[in-house]
Amino acid sequence: MSENILMNAVRQHSFGGPGVLTVERVPRPVPLPTEVLVRVYAAGVNPVDWKTRGGTGMAGVLGEPPFVLGWDVAGVVEETGFGVTTLAPGDEVYGMPWFPRAAGAYGEFVTAPARHFTRKPSSATFAEAAAVPLAGLTAWQALVDTAAVQPGQRVLITAAAGGVGHLAVQFAKHLGAHVIAVAGPRNQRWLTELGADQVVDYTAGRFEKEAGNVDVVLDLVGDAYDSTSTRSIETLRPGGLLIAVPAGVSPELAAAARAAGVRATAFLVEPDGPALARIAALIDGGAVRVEVAAELPLAEVATAHRDAEQGHTRGKVVLRVAGDRP
Repeated sequence: MSENILMNAVRQHSFGGPGVLTVERVPRPVPLPTEVLVRVYAAGVNPVDWKTRGGTGMAGVLGEPPFVLGWDVAGVVEETGFGVTTLAPGDEVYGMPWFPRAAGAYGEFVTAPARHFTRKPSSATFAEAAAVPLAGLTAWQALVDTAAVQPGQRVLITAAAGGVGHLAVQFAKHLGAHVIAVAGPRNQRWLTELGADQVVDYTAGRFEKEAGNVDVVLDLVGDAYDSTSTRSIETLRPGGLLIAVPAGVSPELAAAARAAGVRATAFLVEPDGPALARIAALIDGGAVRVEVAAELPLAEVATAHRDAEQGHTRGKVVLRVAGDRP
């Protein structure tokens, strides 16, 4: 850290509600060899952010406050450390640096290994780009790397209108799957426009009664809400795969999967510059749209957390840190 150059960042000094988040002046980080210093123009807000703020999520990794939250970064390379050849000052980039270790995306500058970033989609604003990394990599790594989804397979996605879900619907369609999206009534038509072949309104009935013979379930809700992961097992064909994202696989869920003759796995996203480059190409090619539910200035971070924590936003809430370039 540089003791002479300060920047604005959102810090918290205790675990708690959105009110613990305050904008403060902190030392600007300095890139080490192989790292880049990125001026943050926008930062995405994810469920792991508000969970960590409250003492769960990645609090066990970050340790006790004070710390700076945030992992979704879209910005411009300000400086490169020794040995960096893939990026240069002035490059517009996006990434999910350091996850699950602290990245400090809720600040005006971050440093991280250059390969945690890639060039942002040229057709996307900084706010749109900041909405992608953690959500997009979660969807991509789960469907492509973990499930190896193939053309013609049936893929069911819960919380399909959320940050991860709306990208997962589009990725699964791009992979040639028959996509079944579970969401509330106001998002039915929109998800069809994004490529869902079937949209199930979870408020009108039990989704497991409406969908069956599924090859892969990407569950983005978890058993904490109405036993969603366990109910998802009923939709799977023998040998099918449940990817339980929010809370992993409990012993009870694992036992239920074994009894039903299906597989269940936990999942945690990792930094992945090459995958973000592939996602950027899909966005620039028009195959994937990014939904920003709200864009708020850094000073309104508490409001951003309150909005995101309600759990019914379409797409992602994003913090505007420096604003778009001219």
